[in-house]
Amino acid sequence: MPTSAPPSNRFERRRAATRQALIRAARQILAESGDTSVSIQAIADRADVGFGSFYNHFESKAALFDEAVFDALDEYGRAIDERLEGVDDPAERVAFGVRLSARMARTHPEIMRILRHRGLGHIHSDRGLSPRALGDLKTGAASGRFTFTSPEIALSALGGSLLALLDLHLAQPDAGGDEAAAAMAEMMLRMLGVPADEALDIADRPLPAHD
Repeated sequence: MPTSAPPSNRFERRRAATRQALIRAARQILAESGDTSVSIQAIADRADVGFGSFYNHFESKAALFDEAVFDALDEYGRAIDERLEGVDDPAERVAFGVRLSARMARTHPEIMRILRHRGLGHIHSDRGLSPRALGDLKTGAASGRFTFTSPEIALSALGGSLLALLDLHLAQPDAGGDEAAAAMAEMMLRMLGVPADEALDIADRPLPAHD
């Protein structure tokens, strides 16, 4: 969903459509191979726009690929937000977020493949799931739900573990499915200080319904 008002005239709408086409093309490239050495002409051809249009929107390939990652992160964050609406317990939010992310390897493969290639550098990003997870960690620590010395270090552990799980799922779908995600969620909760029996119970609870 766009976060700003839609373009108000034909020129602005065409310009916005061209920019989004370039971002879509860059997202596809990142998901397929992660190879950002592709030429600007190849990107423009994939986006079905003129070569000259590229520099009307981005100063470099690096700027485009960065924006493509941010675009994917924002979509990822929104997708998780929709499923976690009304879930207040930070322990449930962490566990459900892990399990939902693993499922997104099947339902949103492009986003998850982009994270596989570029996610490590964005664990502490202010876009996507990271700021939401950091907020849940801080809320859990403040309430005594979690016990750790640094929410940022806890986020590093959670993010790195989740990326490893996604890599496993994308490389070996049978080895990284729902059961593996639930096991990972349980381990993460125990790492955060949730008692073992409660961590197991939370990790096994039904996921929030999807409208």
